[in-house]
Amino acid sequence: MMLDQSLDLLILLIGAAFAAGFVDAIAGGGGLITVPVLMLAGIPPAQALATNKVQGVFGAATAAVSYAARGLVDLRSQWRSALLAGVAGAAGAGLVTWLPTDGLRLILPVVLIAIALFFALKPGLNDLDRTRRLTPLVFAATIVPLIGFYDGLIGPGAGAFYMIGFVTLAGYGVLKATAHTKMLNFASNLGGLAAFSLVGNPLWGLGICMGLAQIAGAALGARLATRIGSRLIKPLLVATSTILALRLIWQML
Repeated sequence: MMLDQSLDLLILLIGAAFAAGFVDAIAGGGGLITVPVLMLAGIPPAQALATNKVQGVFGAATAAVSYAARGLVDLRSQWRSALLAGVAGAAGAGLVTWLPTDGLRLILPVVLIAIALFFALKPGLNDLDRTRRLTPLVFAATIVPLIGFYDGLIGPGAGAFYMIGFVTLAGYGVLKATAHTKMLNFASNLGGLAAFSLVGNPLWGLGICMGLAQIAGAALGARLATRIGSRLIKPLLVATSTILALRLIWQML
């Protein structure tokens, strides 16, 4: 590990990873916590993003397995969607230096605020399944790779985008949507990490240390989300989407 960090700073990074794992397992947006802390530690932006993918994979995998163990997602029936998300995530990360992303960053706060308002104000959003607007095949072939590509290219808010897709288009209840979101988040994170490892020079030692904290946070978050369901997921999703939007606006100003 190339960082010459003090023990206090390492504890701060590990604590941030635990908090990110907890929040990400429930509502997404864990990178909102870890990326700024990594950059505050003096890590260059590209390397911070790459290191964030290392530790994020641990948390997403833990949440996905935790939800699957509780019968909320069938890993065997979802592997094709996960594969598409992983390939798309790798493609997005591989093209991050080639594609213009400034325009997307400008509209992203508006989209995130719209997502927050949707989950805050729309009545009837609960853990019950609802009308499906896309077949599983069409959803997997279109929505999944689109969001996976975004996850590799930009990243923030990908979990919220998966969530709203599952709820509005696939007809999933909030808890079931969260469970499936974590599986696809893991896949697109893993694909993004594969690409970033070639160009971003991640700090593997630090990423793994933070990843162990992510495991603990994600396990706790998934357990609470399973017990409480939409009553916990909805407000946390609204809060993380709003905070992420405000942070992006602050960066632009």
